[in-house]
Amino acid sequence: MVTLKLKTSPGPQPDFMALPWSAPLARWPEELAVRLPAGRHRHVVRFIECEGRYFACKEMTTRLALREFTLLQHLKEENLPVVDLVGVALDRRTADGSPLDAVLITRHLPYSLPYFHLFTGPNTEGLHTRLIDALAVLLCRLHLGGFFWGDCSLGNVLFRRDVGALAAYVVDTETGEVHDTLTDGQRHFDLDLAAENIAGGLFELEAIGRLGAGVDPVELTEQLLRRYRSLWDELTRVDELDPSELWRVKERLRRLNDLGFDTAEVELRGDDERRAVRFRPVIVEEGHHRRELGRLTGIEAEENQARRLLSDIRGFAAGLAAADRGAPQPEAVVAYRWLVERYRPTVSAVPTTMRGRLTEAELFNQILDHQWFLSEAAGRDVGLPGATSSYLARVLAELPQEAAVIGHADPESDDPHPGQDPAPFAH
Repeated sequence: MVTLKLKTSPGPQPDFMALPWSAPLARWPEELAVRLPAGRHRHVVRFIECEGRYFACKEMTTRLALREFTLLQHLKEENLPVVDLVGVALDRRTADGSPLDAVLITRHLPYSLPYFHLFTGPNTEGLHTRLIDALAVLLCRLHLGGFFWGDCSLGNVLFRRDVGALAAYVVDTETGEVHDTLTDGQRHFDLDLAAENIAGGLFELEAIGRLGAGVDPVELTEQLLRRYRSLWDELTRVDELDPSELWRVKERLRRLNDLGFDTAEVELRGDDERRAVRFRPVIVEEGHHRRELGRLTGIEAEENQARRLLSDIRGFAAGLAAADRGAPQPEAVVAYRWLVERYRPTVSAVPTTMRGRLTEAELFNQILDHQWFLSEAAGRDVGLPGATSSYLARVLAELPQEAAVIGHADPESDDPHPGQDPAPFAH
């Protein structure tokens, strides 16, 4: 008998009770396993397919599983970037009654890659800098939310592509702690732990020749510290302004929006003696452009992707206004026409055999970049349909599949997927 504690979610759930809970995770049948890009774990982790959906199962003690269940649920409720929690299997026993560890179940994050697999694919130039930037943003977001991680490392993060940048997602949280706010001492300690762990991962990449010639892991780690401190300062510092400089409030808020953060309110406190105003923005959360794009179009995208798509919508609106003798159309009408006339025809042009290589939002953004380069070379606007055809033939056809599954395990092959982990689970 097993007890399943599942997080409620809309829609039908797979029949998790049918899984072989009486067997240790490492001995589950091969036909359940799917081969996904996997990092290195201190626990046994197995990826499975259940009714057409992909899940990660992690075997660990009941205490740790319940702790991580609670922490993952908290982070998700706070809209922080974390894998989706599904549930936890408790009270597991073998057929002869011997106790087994619990199993935490999370939903596989589509189009995500562990750091090691990022560096085994194409287009890795400058990837180390984008990786460091993504980690700095992730740490700032967690610390703003009062979360002490305690185990930030390259292996505990998944990355998704975001228009030349990377977006980072938390995978393992079992060492974390939730506080109302973090003290400076807690933040600095967490940052020091992160720097030490990340340096180790970078040295590992250097040792196998994946980091790139001339790239220094120590300098990259110091870059992480500088980037974090700069971003934290921009997000939290208190400015003292002369009353005649209140225009700088809007400037600061614009910079915060450019970083992708929303501000729910602004604290302005006057000082009669020094005639100064203390200005502190109250940060809500990261994802300003992503939420705006979702409101207008329903498209789910990363922050940089959303920023670019919103810019394309504004350009499309300007074109419509010019065609209609300068009369602007309602925002909802523009967004709908952009979806129907530009976005959907472009992403639908991808052949079935090439789908799953990039998210739709990333694909559209890359086609926009491709259009710009082609137009520069031709000295004229080549148009979106022409750029799409060129991109599919010259770029997308050469990219690997990143949506989810790499392939089912082949037990008769020594290395069925070169460059990937040799087994569908890891210790």
